Amino acid sequence: MRKKVTVVGGGNVGANCALRIANKELADVVLVDIVEGVPQGKGLDLLQSGPVEGYDVMVTGANDYAPTADSDVVVITAGFPRKPGMSRDDLLMANYEIVKNATEQAVKHSPNSILVLVTNPLDAMCWVAHQVSKFPKNRVIGMAGVLDTARYRTFLAMELGVSVESISALVLGGHGDTMVPLPRLTTVGGIPLPELLAQERIDAIVDRTRNGGAEIVKFLKTGSAYYAPSAAAVEMVESILKDKKKVLPCAALVEGEYGLNGLFVGVPVKLGATGIEKIYQLSLNETEKAQLDKSGAAVRELITVLKEKAGL
Repeated sequence: MRKKVTVVGGGNVGANCALRIANKELADVVLVDIVEGVPQGKGLDLLQSGPVEGYDVMVTGANDYAPTADSDVVVITAGFPRKPGMSRDDLLMANYEIVKNATEQAVKHSPNSILVLVTNPLDAMCWVAHQVSKFPKNRVIGMAGVLDTARYRTFLAMELGVSVESISALVLGGHGDTMVPLPRLTTVGGIPLPELLAQERIDAIVDRTRNGGAEIVKFLKTGSAYYAPSAAAVEMVESILKDKKKVLPCAALVEGEYGLNGLFVGVPVKLGATGIEKIYQLSLNETEKAQLDKSGAAVRELITVLKEKAGL
């Protein structure tokens, strides 16, 4: 029997997730959106791409969750996008209600699913989904580190004039300005990054990575990134559906790891058929640990605001 993935949100990120899942023939896809006609139209359009692209999966659109029943994975992309000058934090309360409703519906129709969150502010929305779903922590995962690491690797490849495939890297922490790229553990074809680039260039690339999303928002003016975020989410979905057990940086609930507790932050995890199968704990130096603590504090602040304003 074919796998089934629900993508909540028929906007740019959601539609591209659906396209990539179909293109890889990972699963049948149900695209859900509140706007009447949008998911149905995009679903049909994607379905009609199949004969040309050579994929043979069912793609359908719906305004309710009944057709999503028994999904293996539910990817939640729905929410208001960032606008120029707007931080991820500004989106907090606006997207809280959207994620809460999507999670309630996912739990009702697909009680055994794995939730992959994409909606910003990512780490706080993961916390909301975990609270609402009451799912075990291995089945609520946030897409952040895969995207942040992809941006970091891209900028490094551009700087060094090498293939992105030669760069092995990791970005930890919250999905925002406090994320923690780890140059010390970054290698290029096995060569440590600090042997190839001066510290000032590394610092500039780290800074650009932290502001990678904002840079794209500034260019687009009316929306935010969607090609890379959808690619990152689908890499996670593929590792789950195929039980690939890829080690990827994802937002996971930490309970003592890295000295943090009760938060969703980006950490390296093993992703398999049951979701998060393991959280890997790296030995960080004092500077890296301080940066991760700062990132964790920023996430905790969001959750505190959320609890107060939503009465949680």
